[in-house]
Amino acid sequence: MARRCCRATSRFTGEIHTNFRESFISTIVLFVCLTFPFTTEAGLYTASDQIVILTPDNVDSVLVNSTAALVVEFYASWCGHCIAFSPEWKRLARDIKEWKPAVDLAAIDCANGDNGPICSRFGVKGYPTLKFFHAYSKPDSKGQGFREGPRDVRGLRHKIIEKMETHEEPWPPACPPLETASKAEIDNFFETNGVEHLALIFETSNSYVGREVTLDLLQYENIAVRRVLKTEEALVAKLGVTDFPSCYLYYPSGNFTRLHVQNEARTFYTYALQRLPGVLRAGNTPPVTSDLLKNTTEDQWRPFNGSRVYMADLESTLHYSLRLELAAHPVIKGEALITLQRYISVLAKYFPGRPVVRNLLKSVDTWLKGQNDTELSYSSLRDALDNTAEVPNAALPEGVRWVGCQGSKPHFRRYPCGMWTLFHVLTRQLTSTPLLEGLIPGLMDPQEVLQAMRSYVHSFFGCRACATHFENMAKDSMSHVGTLSTAMLWLWSRHNHVNNRLADMKCFGAALVNRIQNKEDWGFGSCPLHKTYWS
Repeated sequence: MARRCCRATSRFTGEIHTNFRESFISTIVLFVCLTFPFTTEAGLYTASDQIVILTPDNVDSVLVNSTAALVVEFYASWCGHCIAFSPEWKRLARDIKEWKPAVDLAAIDCANGDNGPICSRFGVKGYPTLKFFHAYSKPDSKGQGFREGPRDVRGLRHKIIEKMETHEEPWPPACPPLETASKAEIDNFFETNGVEHLALIFETSNSYVGREVTLDLLQYENIAVRRVLKTEEALVAKLGVTDFPSCYLYYPSGNFTRLHVQNEARTFYTYALQRLPGVLRAGNTPPVTSDLLKNTTEDQWRPFNGSRVYMADLESTLHYSLRLELAAHPVIKGEALITLQRYISVLAKYFPGRPVVRNLLKSVDTWLKGQNDTELSYSSLRDALDNTAEVPNAALPEGVRWVGCQGSKPHFRRYPCGMWTLFHVLTRQLTSTPLLEGLIPGLMDPQEVLQAMRSYVHSFFGCRACATHFENMAKDSMSHVGTLSTAMLWLWSRHNHVNNRLADMKCFGAALVNRIQNKEDWGFGSCPLHKTYWS
């Protein structure tokens, strides 16, 4: 193996000169292999959130042959939409915590390199992705996706119930029946069930209240809850039910009484039923796994010069993009393969890195151009990235260490910031490379870098909502770019557009997004690359 000690710890400053005869970038490269620790992505959840944190050590014990169903969020801690969704996932966990013996929530940070193979194993290519795993799932199960529907607590709660109802045998042992009850079943209920109270929730077919309350009470003794539809006319008539929903208590003696609550709603029913005489919560049921871990330790903030571009950020971006993001695609073919070839070609031409890194990128580019198959396995690409051919003086840095792209919190900025930075630098390199290498600027394609960026984001960028936003911007105006300088200007203007949109989103906060000032200096004055999310 020719893999070298090539950590992402060096730096270059972004001095852009108005005189193109001068060097584009004055570079300071620090070859440090052991001094600085790698960054690990800090996840969005902790044990206190009532969410099972999946790791390589516990994923099989949690998901395979579990007596409970699991709903798993596959996310990337850098993804703005994942960050925005995380409070909703936490609220959902609190909202259905009483359902735990039957169904539990879990999460895994796919941005953590250790977790990458797990996310690939379950076919996850974009974030956030929700998957439902039935109880007693097999080792080869990839789960069922939540592809459509609202992403608020109420909508997710309803979706979980729908998924629970698709269980075939064996039914999760802790989950009570969710199907509707008939008059015959109710008439004979107490002959086979040793409880003091039977709560009947009468409702229409499109209501979820009965099933929600059934699950809310599953950890309580001496009570059972059943759902009765409005169409069960014999039972409706027997109890004189006129309101839907409404709740009635049915006793072994055959007597019944309506449960009086302030509002005919789930929370009011649940609260009242839990406090009936003789109704007690069972002993604390342990969670599906006791291995509730925090995803990673948080890194300390490191001061940095905001007017400079750091090679550590660019090399960290390469590592994440090539070794983690692309790894989510076991087989690359069709449009995605063309996209990969275009992306590597642009990196090989314009990445302003250390010779050892540039040599590796050129080696991979040459190797890709020699591939004649219509599809490519990521494992073969990984071999090329790891330089198994032992090309001299060629290596790709391993691990990430964010400097200029570190955020105010561990999950802010990082990879999205690195991607923006990388493509800003590549568009600037596009204008300087012809002069530096004796080429004719007029023969250069001003769309080359932008189209490579566009296709990469469309095919591979993990935050799929972000990719959609970028594609919409590209369709709107990228075709108007006709010169090398306007390529830079277009990217800066679109970057500002994204920042302005994110500044208006409450989930991020305007203080976390920096806007670029002095637009007239784009590409021709001091050009510090600013800080942002990608979305």
